[in-house]
Amino acid sequence: MADKCDLCLLGLIILSSLLTGTSGVTKFISSGENVSLSCNKALSDCKSTTWVHYNRFRPSEVELITGGIKNKDTERHERLSLESDCSLNIKNVTVEDYGVYSCRQYMNGEQQGPGADVHLHVLHVSVSSSSSSSSSSSSSSSSSQTEINPGRSVTLSCQWYSYYGLSCEYLVSSGGFELLWVNQAGVDLKTDSRYQIFSPSSSARYRCILTLTTTLLNEDDNREWRCQLTEYYQLKTSVRYTVKYSEAQTLRRHQAELQQQLLHKIQLIQHQKLKSV
Repeated sequence: MADKCDLCLLGLIILSSLLTGTSGVTKFISSGENVSLSCNKALSDCKSTTWVHYNRFRPSEVELITGGIKNKDTERHERLSLESDCSLNIKNVTVEDYGVYSCRQYMNGEQQGPGADVHLHVLHVSVSSSSSSSSSSSSSSSSSQTEINPGRSVTLSCQWYSYYGLSCEYLVSSGGFELLWVNQAGVDLKTDSRYQIFSPSSSARYRCILTLTTTLLNEDDNREWRCQLTEYYQLKTSVRYTVKYSEAQTLRRHQAELQQQLLHKIQLIQHQKLKSV
């Protein structure tokens, strides 16, 4: 029992230091967006600036910027840029960009100033769908539209990539964090029986998941759902998903609506004729 209490206390200390920023700045971002990470600039230029990155996707840290120059060996070389104040810009953020970024400046081999650490958290949505014939497809989405058809069962998986290294249950109970699926009006979809909201258990201590499953209706075309990450009920970041039916499917739906309207008019005319007889 004492060991468990010690572990809980250690977790609280780690979480508290991360949340209060004593171990660096914390940023929350959605995949597909751009982000700028600040460096405590101690020199007149950025020629001696180094930016390194570490997360649990990689066994060791990756040096992104060396001596103010981008490392061309990194797969995100084209998405990185260095500002005049030595801030690191990342375009079109992906889940692999989550983690800790450290900025250091050196002169004659000695670090100048305190440096800067930034903990970057990334929120991402992926989608998978299946039809009655049990065929399925999947894709990745961030503020995106995916062409799917009514009648299909669709599952949206909201994934929060965190560097805290603590379980999702712990982050919710002790850190005040929560993942939510909401509609365009901001209403929690757990209150609507049409949607199945599920939080699967995951052994990955860097990722929390909340899924939304529903069967698409004709009227869902251009409907928007959002996954939100909140901390003590304050929004940190969100990702929206917009349903987009194919042009052929939309045309068929409009034709069906016109046919229904025409049938209604014919029935109305026939009814009026019968009344006049």
